[in-house]
Amino acid sequence: MVALGLLILRLVVGLIVAGHGAQKLFGWWGGPGMTGWTNAMTRMRIRPAVPWAWMSALAEFGGGLLVAAGFLNPLGSFALAGSMLVAMILVHWPKGFWVGKGGYEYNLMILGAAAAVAIAGPGAYSLDSAFGIRLPEPWLLIVGTLATVAGVAIALGTRAPAEATKPQTV
Repeated sequence: MVALGLLILRLVVGLIVAGHGAQKLFGWWGGPGMTGWTNAMTRMRIRPAVPWAWMSALAEFGGGLLVAAGFLNPLGSFALAGSMLVAMILVHWPKGFWVGKGGYEYNLMILGAAAAVAIAGPGAYSLDSAFGIRLPEPWLLIVGTLATVAGVAIALGTRAPAEATKPQTV
């Protein structure tokens, strides 16, 4: 039953986040596409916007697919975690907890699910199980967590000061 529970968790979370990334990458389901997403990154003052837009969209899309398939665990979970942490800090934190007011509730739920899959493993109904893939867990979890936190810190550190984005008057 645990394997079935992990499969359901992975499919729901992974495919929803992959769909979220597809909105950014391809403009599917009313999404902005890469041009719109790059413009959004510019409005968020992330510099340089183009590579960060691609990185975040690919992290959601690719990470979501890896989690859903249970392939190369926990790498997909790290991709989701990094994306959700940046979104929480830059966009949703100032708006409070509840998603109805633009808060970080949704991002925190995805972050928790990604952490659970990373720690528990993808389960018996996964590509990792089918192919006999087992990445070295203890050190990979530690290194992956540190790399995710470092990536988030770098992304936040590339943010331009608010003054740099205000129109200049002469």
